[in-house]
Amino acid sequence: MGLLDSVLGSVLNAQQGAGPAAQGGLADVLGGLLGQAQGGAQPGEPGGLGALLPVLIGLVSNNGQTGGLGGLAEKFNQAGLGDVLGSWIGTGPNAPITGDQLGSVLGGDLMNQLATRLGMSEADAAGQLAQGLPDLIDRLTPQGEAPEGGFGNAGDLFGMLGGMLQK
Repeated sequence: MGLLDSVLGSVLNAQQGAGPAAQGGLADVLGGLLGQAQGGAQPGEPGGLGALLPVLIGLVSNNGQTGGLGGLAEKFNQAGLGDVLGSWIGTGPNAPITGDQLGSVLGGDLMNQLATRLGMSEADAAGQLAQGLPDLIDRLTPQGEAPEGGFGNAGDLFGMLGGMLQK
């Protein structure tokens, strides 16, 4: 079992009381995406993968820091990057985003909070989130359409991720 599988399994177990997460599916996707970008940091250490997934979930969940997918879309539109977010939701290729661009979308206060939570600099946090957010949103919208009510609360998203891991 890989590092990300272990992190996802322990997070999902804590959220749902579920059994061990299976390898494959979303875990492989997120593992490839997030990889070992943290330079080998272990879950729970500053900058570890254990902190990154909940932060990503917090950005897209309805009860998160941005007001869910709708609030995130508004921020992207205000920054002139609505088409970038739209590409992550759509069925075509995902447009890239840089850490600097994502930092501008989210704003300094939120980026500072997220960097503190991740235990890294704002630039490093923005870079990590810029790698993870496009694929997470892409995987949560497999039909190329955003759910009308957003993705739900953080608990709903962890449940959805757990379901994807079991496939």
